[in-house]
Amino acid sequence: MTRFGTTHGVSRPTGCCAATDEVLVAGTTAMATLCEREEDEGFDRVDYALEAWERGERPPRLFSHWHFIVPDADAKPGLVIDDAVLLDIFERLDGDQRPRRIAFRYILALVLMRKRQLKLEGREEGKDGGETWLMRFRGVDGEPTRVLNPGINEDEIRDLGEQLCEVLQGDL
Repeated sequence: MTRFGTTHGVSRPTGCCAATDEVLVAGTTAMATLCEREEDEGFDRVDYALEAWERGERPPRLFSHWHFIVPDADAKPGLVIDDAVLLDIFERLDGDQRPRRIAFRYILALVLMRKRQLKLEGREEGKDGGETWLMRFRGVDGEPTRVLNPGINEDEIRDLGEQLCEVLQGDL
């Protein structure tokens, strides 16, 4: 496994409500959360039935949350990623200097570029030999957003991209 492999990445959805341990029903709306792990830089994906969420159930170390439609276990997985969810996670990771988080934000920047939410405006070389991308949100003026390039290879990009897809699988 690569240095950014699943050991320290984002855990996969379990298909169960974290509050009740009941299986989430396919086709219903539920809440997905990303929670910071205590032991490493990764995140845990924790899902809740909408009823439990509305009762106020929340996980510890909540980082981000969003609605999703529970996919049918037998159906071919589809991937619909809400731009607002991606942008929220991307912005929340701004300034986090932990290597895993830098890599995760970089992958989100690549996805947002592909979805035409971010545009690469330039690059800066750092004194340490690193590279920072200067990016601008679609339709936003002002200072560019800075994204550190963690120098990961194509296999690591693919691994992190797959993790992101698994985490957001079937989400609104």
